[in-house]
Amino acid sequence: MNENDISYKIIGCALDIHKALGPGLLESVYEAALKYELEQLGLNVKSQVGMPFIYKNVKQDVGYRLDLLVEDKLIIEIKSVETLAHVHYSQTLTFLKLSKLKLALLINFNTCVLKDGIHRLVNNL
Repeated sequence: MNENDISYKIIGCALDIHKALGPGLLESVYEAALKYELEQLGLNVKSQVGMPFIYKNVKQDVGYRLDLLVEDKLIIEIKSVETLAHVHYSQTLTFLKLSKLKLALLINFNTCVLKDGIHRLVNNL
């Protein structure tokens, strides 16, 4: 399954979750629900994955964590904020570059219409 196929399934699950729960909950709630739904589809999902950071060939232990990593191919960053800030996009792009992955979804569940809160970010795709 390629990144686009995986993202299609993720977006479907995210829409179902938002329809059931609505906006306004903690990010951890949406993360747990999305992980559960994706695993029910048979996808391999890891949560709170430590992000290695190497600076000048020295591995640094700085505690960056990906919210969800699906099939070791796609990053999901989950937010529940009034408005996404530029730094949320920048952080997600940086995670893509550091991980050398191609696609990430930045999902803000704190929106009236979830499609307005879903953003695809790419790295050499």
